[in-house]
Amino acid sequence: MRHRHGYRKLGRTSAHRKALLANLSISLIEHGKIETTAVKAKELRSYIEKLITTAGKNDSNAHRAVFAALQNKEATKTLVNELAPKYVDRTGGYTRIVRTRIRRGDATPMAFIELV
Repeated sequence: MRHRHGYRKLGRTSAHRKALLANLSISLIEHGKIETTAVKAKELRSYIEKLITTAGKNDSNAHRAVFAALQNKEATKTLVNELAPKYVDRTGGYTRIVRTRIRRGDATPMAFIELV
């Protein structure tokens, strides 16, 4: 049973899951909106919102923490300098998930996740 379990494993090892969430976050920061499976979108929402909250502090430690999670200089700069200041007065809820379709190959529910 998964009572009160904190995250979805997504059928991956911990290192693979960490890389997946980092890569999805980088794509979301670069493009503003991406399409992925609904389950991955739900897990990504938690991950990216914590990063945006951290980046909103706008100091060097926040910059280091975001870079440690993403390992991408351009995405880190964009998040800390451009995106996070837009959400300073907002207490969470930085993303929106919109379910789109059922994927034809394996009948997986797909969803758009976008920055509000």
